Amino acid sequence: MRAVTTLSVVVMASAGIGHSVMASLDADIARVDPFKDMKNRPAQGHGMNVLLVGTDGRDKITEAERRRYRLGGAPCHCTDTIMIVHISADRERATVVSLPRDSYAEVPAHTDETTGRAHAAHPIKLNAAYAEGGPQLTVRTVEAMTHLKIDHYLEVDFLTFMRTVDVLGGVRICTPQPLKDSYTGLDLSPGTHRLNGGQALQYVRARHVDAASDLGRMKRQQRFLAALIGRVSSSGVLLNPIRFRDVTRAVLGSVRADTGFGTDELLDLGRAMRSFSPSSSEFTTVPIGQLAYPVKGIGSTLKWDQARSDQLFRSLREDKPLAPPAPERPAGPAPVTVEVAPAQIHVQVENGTGTTGLARRMDAALAAAGFATNRQPVTAARHDVKRTVISFDPRWDRSARSLAAALPGSELRAVRGMGPVLRVTAGADFKGPASVRKVRPDDPAPQGEASVIRGDETVC
Repeated sequence: MRAVTTLSVVVMASAGIGHSVMASLDADIARVDPFKDMKNRPAQGHGMNVLLVGTDGRDKITEAERRRYRLGGAPCHCTDTIMIVHISADRERATVVSLPRDSYAEVPAHTDETTGRAHAAHPIKLNAAYAEGGPQLTVRTVEAMTHLKIDHYLEVDFLTFMRTVDVLGGVRICTPQPLKDSYTGLDLSPGTHRLNGGQALQYVRARHVDAASDLGRMKRQQRFLAALIGRVSSSGVLLNPIRFRDVTRAVLGSVRADTGFGTDELLDLGRAMRSFSPSSSEFTTVPIGQLAYPVKGIGSTLKWDQARSDQLFRSLREDKPLAPPAPERPAGPAPVTVEVAPAQIHVQVENGTGTTGLARRMDAALAAAGFATNRQPVTAARHDVKRTVISFDPRWDRSARSLAAALPGSELRAVRGMGPVLRVTAGADFKGPASVRKVRPDDPAPQGEASVIRGDETVC
């Protein structure tokens, strides 16, 4: 999950700072040779494939930061996050594919570089390939599973992630539901938040905020990467040599990269990506066929849906976009993602003011936004309500939060025993249809399907 920051280095190279400055930054990058003596590799496709991994290294983090952001415990010396970043041949599009760390994998036969011991091919969880054979075995395993040729390798740790977000001045994230994880300390209320480095690390590490576990975490990582790209491309970093230097040093100080990914490659790629933005990026997770695939001696793994995965990686080899062309977006703010689809939320509207017809107008506006209103607005007992109130049974709290997202500024009020119908008391703050914001459900894709989203669909 820390690996999401490294892509910003490529973007920021477009600032045109110059070869000499980039060369000095290049010296900060630790080098690794993950392609040494590799044979029988997949054929070269179109575009560029970068294997982006995040390790759980935390040696340089202070004790205060460890306690504050729940970073205790011994590192596992494995890849906590694995992503393939495909840059199109025309350098106008980036596709990010998350590979679950618990994916069932078979590592190729190899020799341990430390002990010299030979290992036959055997099953393993994907993230354990790094612990067993380092970057090279990780690359070999990913290439064997995807039949994609990996062109470059980039590796970062906790410190890189935190420092990069901080030097950018934080990254803005929005959530339609509360996110609380006692393991990482993440505690976000519904709404928009600007996260510093430590908070952002909690956000992308959290696995216990919902039943989706690691798959849900990968979706949040993708959202964060889209927000990070938006922050970099809109904050003036690309045009400010001093900020550009500070950010790239924060990133490169803890990065390891293959020997072929140097100054010239960064500059060429950066110049080609000057117009890069969230709208030119797309994100997906490799399709899963079985969520709890048991393997003797390893435990529960995630088994890929082979047919759909093959189709996904074939599209990358052929340099084809995964998401359909973006439809023409009407004027106004983008819809907010919510937990429950509006069509599943039943609403009774009542008028809490002395303004005639106010409840009828709100009922119509909510119905137009997709909510299941009963089309029978009534008059409330009180006529002096200033702020719109949503009354709900606590058992339907997710529906209430989703409705509140469509009525910014409304007050949520729990009332036991109300049942599934939510009551909206229109207040004087309701000014007509413009007060109702469009929302859309944030439902995960069915098992086996790869849900593809564009970066501009995930940012606030």
